[in-house]
Amino acid sequence: MNVGDTLAPLEIPVTRTLIVAGAIASRDYQDVHHDAELARAKGSPDIFMNILTTNGLVGRYITDRLGPYAVLRKVAIRLGAPNYPGDTMTLAGTVTALDGNTAEIRVIGANGIGHHVTGTVTVTLGAEEGLA
Repeated sequence: MNVGDTLAPLEIPVTRTLIVAGAIASRDYQDVHHDAELARAKGSPDIFMNILTTNGLVGRYITDRLGPYAVLRKVAIRLGAPNYPGDTMTLAGTVTALDGNTAEIRVIGANGIGHHVTGTVTVTLGAEEGLA
């Protein structure tokens, strides 16, 4: 792995079930994550994904791409365009820094209306995998 390398993208279908299950799993009972009528009453066209679900999907993306020895050390993300049911979020990553077995990966998750998530993930790989 080298600075500038890109990780293979991951397409995640944004389903109503994924949004609601992620909210429930993270104990986020805000109505905008499970009740379309109340979400519309608050100005949203539909329910939308919460940040904890997004954070988990970013972590999954990195560990799926870097293998079983990858250990997430830091995840720093910012949300942008909401993830609504029926869309697809495509995650992509670029290696921005290397220090021994530690890498920093710039992550972008885009959907049909823009960037849903941007940020960086710091990850360490075990000696079995190495970054060299």
